[in-house]
Amino acid sequence: MANGYTRERRAHLEALAELLPKEGLVSRMVGGDDPVLWVWHPGTGRQTIIFATPTAGGWEFLWSHGGRGSAGDLERTAGALRETLGSTQLG
Repeated sequence: MANGYTRERRAHLEALAELLPKEGLVSRMVGGDDPVLWVWHPGTGRQTIIFATPTAGGWEFLWSHGGRGSAGDLERTAGALRETLGSTQLG
């Protein structure tokens, strides 16, 4: 059974996932009771796993190659993911 922390994390990941199609990205929630968001760019084939974690300043999203975004600014985070996964070179 999911606790409050897990429900909140899932809610943040779901909110981000809703914006990703506008950025040309595809996503899928994985991990069951420890949810993460698997995101990929169909054009480049690049993919990453998004973690959501609470911080002193609110919830943040983290992904490979130093990617970071705020749950308080989902549109900026979605755009940063598009830039990361749409690039043909790693940052």
